[in-house]
Amino acid sequence: MSSPTGSCSETLDGHYDYVVVGCGGIGSGTLYWLARTLGQTKRILGLEQFELGHSNGGSQDYSRIVRLMYHVEAYTKLAREAMDAWHIVEQEAEHKLVDHCGSIQLTEKGSPFMVDTVQAAIKQGMKYEHLTGSEFNRRYPQFKVDDSVEALIDPEGGLVDAAQANAVHVALARQRGATVVDKCKVFRIQQQSASRLYEIATSCGKVTADKIIVTAGAWANQALGNFGVHVPLTITQEQVQYYATPHIQDFLPAKFPVWIWVHDNLSFYGLPIHGIMGVKIAIDCGGAAVTADQRSFTPDKLNTEKTDEFVKKFFPKAYGPKALVKTCLYTMPPDRNFVVDTLAGYGHPNVSVCVGGGHAFKFASVLGKVLTDLSTKGRTATDIALFSLYRTALTDPNYPDLCRQFSIEAVETKSKL
Repeated sequence: MSSPTGSCSETLDGHYDYVVVGCGGIGSGTLYWLARTLGQTKRILGLEQFELGHSNGGSQDYSRIVRLMYHVEAYTKLAREAMDAWHIVEQEAEHKLVDHCGSIQLTEKGSPFMVDTVQAAIKQGMKYEHLTGSEFNRRYPQFKVDDSVEALIDPEGGLVDAAQANAVHVALARQRGATVVDKCKVFRIQQQSASRLYEIATSCGKVTADKIIVTAGAWANQALGNFGVHVPLTITQEQVQYYATPHIQDFLPAKFPVWIWVHDNLSFYGLPIHGIMGVKIAIDCGGAAVTADQRSFTPDKLNTEKTDEFVKKFFPKAYGPKALVKTCLYTMPPDRNFVVDTLAGYGHPNVSVCVGGGHAFKFASVLGKVLTDLSTKGRTATDIALFSLYRTALTDPNYPDLCRQFSIEAVETKSKL
């Protein structure tokens, strides 16, 4: 893993029943649900190699999309559980994290993606509105589309405050007795032959653990390598632009929903003003492939240009100076589905792992709940069959890498052929 950003926040030793490696969105959610489930009957430890709230990975930002509708029914089912999990956290914290400003999916008319999304919504009994482009324009004049586009409105979708959600998860876990140590780099994890406990050597000291949950994001394979496991992952450097629109009233959550524009070319997404005075808009999965330890925090000029072009054409009133341009990492399996499983097939049933695929923050709390189930019970009632560590996409070396098909690089290459 990368070097920590400073000296350890405390010295570690002793034994813990559960150790969570990586305390970003999913890791902090896991700490919360472990502590909520077990209370102070078990010793729980969270290890974060950087400082809590860091921006080196993929979890930290002002806002992230939450939505119920997906073109794959497994995600639609999980999305309902995810929303319920967020509401439980909000209730315990007595602090609002989710703004139900609505969620919109836009596609070209007749897109199979839209057809599949509608079918999944019907099967799961979701509320929705299906509008033509002109109907949508009348509803949301901030957008400029025609009838070559259709829209699906999810009234229960919206945004979650990412930074606050992480902090609340950690605070509530600590309140229930969990220990969370940041600026603590994991050097080695080794199973002791006699006791079968795991010894974890860190920059803050050594501890032993009965069970381990790996939620290390872009550093997942560094942690999994200790167990002889390697997951085929593509890590990309993505970025978001916050446009300081002069028309702030039109882009507040009360008037402007979160949205996703799925296109065979570049796909975009956006959120209303929240946490910073700018409209958040970005290309989804468009960035260059990098490694977790060798990435730049410098925004990509072509990415910015493509996003500017898109905003000027379809959201002209949103355009303005950049309030912020921020980079982050996506960590994606070839099929871009989550990984949520134990390492039982590799001889380590007491080790669990989750990789979010670059779109997991909306599920961060419920994935923490699922990982808690897997670690404490060895099973979960939640349907996670699609996310198996042992699926073809992860075991077949010839499985196509779907993550790179719609990157800016791929689109530019195709346009020059």
